[in-house]
Formats: sequence, C-alpha cells, structure tokens
Amino acid sequence: MFGALFEGLKFAFKKVTKLSIPYFSLEENDLRFKITSDYSFKYPISNIETKTRHDAYVLDAYTLKTKEIYIEYIHTYSDATWNGQAFGHFLSLLKENIGAKRFELIDNYEFSHYQFQTYFVDGSYYLNVVYLYEMNKDIFVIDKKYSLFQALLKNFKKDYKFSFDEKFNLDLDFNFSLVKKNSINNYFRVTSS
Repeated sequence: MFGALFEGLKFAFKKVTKLSIPYFSLEENDLRFKITSDYSFKYPISNIETKTRHDAYVLDAYTLKTKEIYIEYIHTYSDATWNGQAFGHFLSLLKENIGAKRFELIDNYEFSHYQFQTYFVDGSYYLNVVYLYEMNKDIFVIDKKYSLFQALLKNFKKDYKFSFDEKFNLDLDFNFSLVKKNSINNYFRVTSS
C-alpha cells in the first residue's frame, strides 16, 4: 500500500517538476528553450553582452546581445501586469528603435508558448522575432539573420525553411528595453486586489 502511494507521489512530483522547467534559460554560453516536458533545444552563443535592467514592477530583467541576436527577458512580480499586450509593446519599441517606416509581417507561426514572426523592414531587409511567454515572464528574441529563428522553429514545424531572399541588416545595433522605457511609457501596473 505504501509502495503504491510512494510511486503515486513520485509520479506527481515528476510531473510538477517537468511543468515548472522554464521555457527559456541562459546557461553558460547556451540558450535553452523548452520544447516538450522531456526535451529542451540548446543554442550556443558567444561574445555576449548583457545588461541588467531594473524597475519597481520587475523581479528580474536583462537584455542580451550578440552579433546576430538580441534578447530582452522580463520577469515581473506576481502582482504586476502589462498595460496592453507585451508583444505589441515590444514590436512598437523595436520599430521606433530602428526607425522603420514600413514593418510588413510576412510570416507568422504560433505554437504553445511561442510566437514566431518574420518582418520585411522598409522594403530592404528581413528581421525575425520570437516571443515566448511563461507565468509572469516574457522573452523577446530578435534574430537579425535566421539561424536561431529557423533552428528553433524547426522543433515545431519540421519542414520549415526560410524561403525569402537573404537580405539582412547585421549592422543594426539594438540598445532599447521595455523595462528601461517603462518610466516614460508605463508598460506595467499593479494588479487590482
């Protein structure tokens, strides 16, 4: 009887533990993305520049950039919420940062906690954006090329291939942050009790 009870508790603990594994993490020089409860996709990165971001509504936040990738990670307090759609705020700030006059969505895929979008900017170059969301966490990834974007998306859509001309702007230098701009734009608020 105790053996069955123990096995049942062990099974429940494993399920809860697997569910609590974050969808995104940075470990040493690897980005990890949870695909299923049993599998995480690992993407190596190097020459990383990170900046910790601070705000009264944020428990933990940082921006990370490499030559091709820019990430903003935001973990809000449980009593904080967004004033609008987090991804929409990020895209607006991105467009403002790069001075885009035209920001044409040409590809869009959604799977579980992931949203993948490709934009054609000012009729000149492509920009790939991934949005991940967890409980009180929002992760925004910009891939100036498509290596991370394509490799991550293939975990959900096996036959995906970036089928557009390879027009990229690797000279883009992202140095913006929703957390940094919150005091001006009021992206967050305290949830009503």
